[in-house]
Amino acid sequence: MTPKAPAAKTETRTLNLVQAVNEALDLAMAGDKRVMILGEDVGRNGGVFRATENLWKKYGDDRVVDTPLAEIGIMGSAIGLAITGMRPVAEIQFDGFMPSVFDQVVCHLGRIRSRSRGKMSVPLVLRAPHGGLIHAPEHHSESPEAYFCHTPGITVVIPSTPHDAKGLLLAAIESPDPVVFFEPKLLYRAARGPVPAGRYTVEIGKARLVKEGKDITLLTWGAMTVTCEKAAERLEKEDGASVEILDLRTLSPLDLDAILAAVGKTGRCVIAHEAPNSGSWAAELSALIAERGLLRLLAPVARVGGWDIRMPLFRLEQYYIPDADRVVMAARKTLAF
Repeated sequence: MTPKAPAAKTETRTLNLVQAVNEALDLAMAGDKRVMILGEDVGRNGGVFRATENLWKKYGDDRVVDTPLAEIGIMGSAIGLAITGMRPVAEIQFDGFMPSVFDQVVCHLGRIRSRSRGKMSVPLVLRAPHGGLIHAPEHHSESPEAYFCHTPGITVVIPSTPHDAKGLLLAAIESPDPVVFFEPKLLYRAARGPVPAGRYTVEIGKARLVKEGKDITLLTWGAMTVTCEKAAERLEKEDGASVEILDLRTLSPLDLDAILAAVGKTGRCVIAHEAPNSGSWAAELSALIAERGLLRLLAPVARVGGWDIRMPLFRLEQYYIPDADRVVMAARKTLAF
């Protein structure tokens, strides 16, 4: 018998998160001529965070389109392109500019499949940087995920590692339905990790178990995942607590099985996020845990989020967005209940 050739090994490199996003976009465009990018400064300048760097040179004006400063125009154009056969990736330059697109998102993006009785779909990805702590001016450091999670028909994704950013973005571009894809701007260059070369996808709708523990569960997403890792390190070193961390990755649809399993295992839960607590996605998570896992709880679910005010200017943002100290304080209170 002829011996089988050994399977080729996939090269793995260390990339930061913005490099992983750029690589995913490049692979998607190379593999499917329907994929195109449109947004403010995404072409010649390569995007304000350089997420689309060099793609205009490689694919040209027809597929990497510099648009006017008109978010509702970007969104409306992308929806039209998607329902007529293209797979657009629309970039909103900062998350704080996204209220301009609500009309298109709420009235059209999430409804077209239902409105057309399944005859039309909107294979569109809406990308935007997410969160604060980069010393930006007003409207540049928001956490608007709850608005989009509340809109039926839309998937909402927020990765926290370069590996997940690449795999989830490729999966989002392949999806037949619209995906809002938030990228934590704090982690664009701060998060570095192994990323396989070539094409792979990470399943949308599945949470990532960052760390196993038995005393308390931290539920989180985006840049707060790193904050929770710092908090867990302190809790284990200073309090001897065994901490489980679950990075949701996809906020809608939720991986409810993973959430209930993680919380049921420890009986205690702290939800950490950047947005204001009132009406937040953390509030929805807390309600779901109470409705479906109450008898396994040993303490009330705690939420650590931003304050119920607008995101302050950069000199005060470190007092607004939770740090490891606030997560540790909430965890200690929950453990002592």
